[in-house]
Formats: sequence, structure tokens, C-alpha cells
Amino acid sequence: MKVLLSIKPEFVEKIFAGTKKYEFRKSLFRRSDVKNVVIYASSPVKRVVGEFEIDDILSDDVDSLWERTKKHSGITKTFYKSYFQNKKTANAIQIGHLIKYEVTKSLSDYNIHQAPQSFCYIY
Repeated sequence: MKVLLSIKPEFVEKIFAGTKKYEFRKSLFRRSDVKNVVIYASSPVKRVVGEFEIDDILSDDVDSLWERTKKHSGITKTFYKSYFQNKKTANAIQIGHLIKYEVTKSLSDYNIHQAPQSFCYIY
């Protein structure tokens, strides 16, 4: 099973550069059989640009998760704290084997008509 995640282009670049090894999320998908993430680079790119295997999913209190992931977060502590403001728990998807598509795809290639706010399942 795969999910498609909307990710800001600046973070997509860091993922492909290897400097961002975690994708942070306020909420996670409920299905336990999700093994891969398809990367949708949001506006202004608006294209599906690659995918990665999920190595692990970490959930912890906000401060503890930052300490565990900060070296490879690809974001500043200020951005992290702002993103998880008023949250007790933070989630990080650890990025495994990464594939950058030679030819990017549109959402319609997946029969998706609008970019998901957070994620959507791909069957």
C-alpha cells in the first residue's frame, strides 16, 4: 500500500539532496500496511516527482522527537516548534530507499483530481 503526501518543493529538494531524512506530520495514516510514500511537490511545482520506502515511523512528545531527529530534519527548530505548536505528540516518517522519477507525473495519472491537504491512499 502507498500513500501520496503533499510536500513543499523546498523540502522535496532537501529530501532528494539527502539532507532531510524525516518527513514530519501532525497526523498519520491509520493503515498499518503502508510501506511507500509517493511524493507530490506542491505549488508551484504541482507534480508527482518520486517516492520512498518508509524505514520507520517515530511518534513521541514534541521535544523528544526533535532531539531524536534534529540532525537529519532538514528544517530549523523554529519551524519545527511552530509546526507542532499546541500539539502533544509529533510524528516523523523516516525516509528509506528513495526514487526520483525521470519523468514527473500529474495527479490525474493516479486518478486524483485535487492535491490532498495531508495525504491520500493510492491503491
